[in-house]
Amino acid sequence: MTDIDGRLLLGPLVRYVDCDRATFWVETDRACTVTVQTRSDSGETRRVEEPTWGLHGHHYALVAVEGLPPDTVVDYTVSIDGDQVWPAAGRRAVVHTQRSDGPITVAFGSCRRGDTYSDEALTRIGADALVGLADRVRDQDSALWPDLLVFLGDQVYADDPSPEIVDRLHARRAAGERAAGARSEDVEDEICDLEEYTWLYQESWGDIRVRELLATVPTCMILDDHDLRDDWNSSADWRAEVTRAPWWQDRVIGAFSSYWVYQHLGNLSPQELEQDEMYAAVRSATSDAEREKLLAEFALRADSEPSSARWSYHRDIGNTRLIMIDSRCSRDLTPERRAMVDDTEWAWVREKALSAGTEHVLLGSSLPFLMLPGLHNIEQWNEAVAQGAWGRRAAKVGEKLRIALDLEHWAAFGKSFADMVDLVDEVVTGPQAPRSLVWLSGDVHCSYVARAETRVPTSTALYQLTMSPFRNPLDLPIRAVNRLAIRRPVARALERLARRAKVEPVHAEWGTEAGPWFDNGVMSLTTDSQALHLRVDHAAVADGRQTLRTTAEFDLTPSGARRRPE
Repeated sequence: MTDIDGRLLLGPLVRYVDCDRATFWVETDRACTVTVQTRSDSGETRRVEEPTWGLHGHHYALVAVEGLPPDTVVDYTVSIDGDQVWPAAGRRAVVHTQRSDGPITVAFGSCRRGDTYSDEALTRIGADALVGLADRVRDQDSALWPDLLVFLGDQVYADDPSPEIVDRLHARRAAGERAAGARSEDVEDEICDLEEYTWLYQESWGDIRVRELLATVPTCMILDDHDLRDDWNSSADWRAEVTRAPWWQDRVIGAFSSYWVYQHLGNLSPQELEQDEMYAAVRSATSDAEREKLLAEFALRADSEPSSARWSYHRDIGNTRLIMIDSRCSRDLTPERRAMVDDTEWAWVREKALSAGTEHVLLGSSLPFLMLPGLHNIEQWNEAVAQGAWGRRAAKVGEKLRIALDLEHWAAFGKSFADMVDLVDEVVTGPQAPRSLVWLSGDVHCSYVARAETRVPTSTALYQLTMSPFRNPLDLPIRAVNRLAIRRPVARALERLARRAKVEPVHAEWGTEAGPWFDNGVMSLTTDSQALHLRVDHAAVADGRQTLRTTAEFDLTPSGARRRPE
């Protein structure tokens, strides 16, 4: 399908799906009424209309359809003011509703540059794993599709957009059409307001293959630093410096407003949408100007008072609970009590983990909980030094290293790391201990499988699965650092360094069982009563097409990852 109706700018994206409900997100080129009509094999139909609401000249709708049959492939169409705009003539659009129990498959990854697919771009940043996944889904039976596609951050790069978007930025700046903060030379080549953020999403989601994938497979999303700027909330020093910048306020409004519209709303169930006060206020506002004011105030408040907005959420799918943790916005950066998530957010995470009652618990965090061993030790050491373990002068150097070297993962927030270990112990020794507890993460631009053990004996399989990037590979020197980080002599030497900074040992052990890999790719995890099944796919260009090639498959058991024969 190449003849997409021009009135449908983006979408439809299939977002929240359970046994009998599905939500569909669209962006249109005008104010209109969007209609989604579904039809099951039995002939039963559902038809829901939703008026769009406007924001800075853009128009959006999120349509919730209820009363669908479970575990069924349901056909659907999208119409604008009565005219069908999706799918094109001769094509089929479907969504597969969830089953109430049994195994599910979650595909996941992070860090994806939109860019083009020119020869130059394919050489510079490689094949796109989402295009490869789209081709696979298009050719597969629906029973083999992922039940969920999880985006673990950095879907867009506001601080490092593609060359094509930089050209658009320069043209806009030259025409005088820019936010006041964009006059700063240090952000001349960066996204500065909501209008420019919309360009990123058009680039990222606009390719027809990606559109068809997102119109078929349900998605979950969470934000990370490049949604705003590299190293976002890495430390109090970082915030103190960046919040003084003249462009910061415009960037915050654009970042949070666009994230709320393009990513966050679709994470919520129809019931949660009905209860969401900001969503109700935006839909009921009498003018676009009123909506823009509401979202600008909301964005600034979310940045300055993280507890005023919760980006974390959860989904129960079959035998599995997915808990998506905001590990970027909700941090407590007070030096004496650094935390990856503040007390309010952590209480929510604990409640969702301890009340899961499912066979499998997945903890989605854009940043890996378990880093490669050597990197974990260096981040622990750095936090201790920055906290003053080696004196005030060394603390200042440690804080600068924290920002310069991106030392800001869970290991660099020691209190939160220890809290997570304690939570795991509670979960796996509770009355409804799951068969597995798995962290799904991205961010680090390399992929690996790590198995963990804590201080309590358990039959629960504990794994860190890190998949990054979808499309944004590491430079060669940094790849070498990652390879060194898994070597035992290096990890032990760095552990001794951490002990010299008075870092207490953590009550957990883990080791890398597979990887690291560095190519663009995607992982797919299938939950099962006997074992977790993991497939690792990497993207490549073959015969002029971007495809996925399976690198390895594993059964993840409590005692280790068993590689399946090729």
